[in-house]
Amino acid sequence: MTLALPFRASSPVGHWDSAQGQDRFRAAYRTAFRDLPKRAATLDVRTDHGLVRVYRFAGKPDTGAPLVLLPGRASASPVWADNLPSLLAIGDVYTIDLLGEPGMSIQDRPITGDDDQAAWLHQVLGALPEESFHLVGLSIGGWTAANLALRQPARIETLTLIDPVYVFADMPLRTIARSLPASLPWLPKSWRDSFNSYTAGGAPVEDVPVAQMIEAGMKHYSLKLPPPTRISEDRLATLDMPVLAIIAGRSVMHDARTAARTAERALPVGTVRTYEDASHAINGEHPGRIAKDIADFTTAHRANGEQIDVPWW
Repeated sequence: MTLALPFRASSPVGHWDSAQGQDRFRAAYRTAFRDLPKRAATLDVRTDHGLVRVYRFAGKPDTGAPLVLLPGRASASPVWADNLPSLLAIGDVYTIDLLGEPGMSIQDRPITGDDDQAAWLHQVLGALPEESFHLVGLSIGGWTAANLALRQPARIETLTLIDPVYVFADMPLRTIARSLPASLPWLPKSWRDSFNSYTAGGAPVEDVPVAQMIEAGMKHYSLKLPPPTRISEDRLATLDMPVLAIIAGRSVMHDARTAARTAERALPVGTVRTYEDASHAINGEHPGRIAKDIADFTTAHRANGEQIDVPWW
């Protein structure tokens, strides 16, 4: 799920519709979280716009900068359950629940634009003990990562964008139209499940823990975030860190060919991979391939050139 949810209450910050709704989401979150590896630490980082939940997972030691994973809309850290086992072969991993989204982060100040989105994330990275990171973003998390790289790039060694929205191509009108009923919380659960299945290439979602968490967030959480600004090619051309763009060939969030061509044309230090058979649920469909591409990419751009061997999960 990657779209803003309209028709919600007038509070200036994201919030739950009720204690019962929050409890339902948190129960689904806990269920989905059980599929993640054991975490090494849970951190709550204070920023100017709220408290941000961060989890650390201990991976292969002595491998340099850790990965930082940013999820898609309403999906939070449990969306990485399929990816973490293979990503931990690369090194330590942090996951972040995006501020202003359903999850364990708590927004307490308005986020009014792209600068604010970059500011809170920059503050989170600054609170972590490492000096630099390999930043990885999925869907709207990809936009969030790119937005930070454009505004506060100092701590980013490499940038990996997994089927990002509003970065390399516009969102199709048919996807926007299909999202509107799903964004109305009083409509039946089946409408939200139908949209989430649509983004996942038609795969059933009714019994998938992460999908049920996403549905609960869509129903019970009121987003109060500005729409993301589509990143222009001129802006992409200013990114001076290495960028890996992974595009889903069957994504409904943009035209895959257009997105790949834009990435190839605009990124100064870019590597573009298109997974032709992947839907927007690409991270769950191809976790091993994604880990292999990220390992090859980060190794190629590591100062000491140490090789990482990642199994094809």
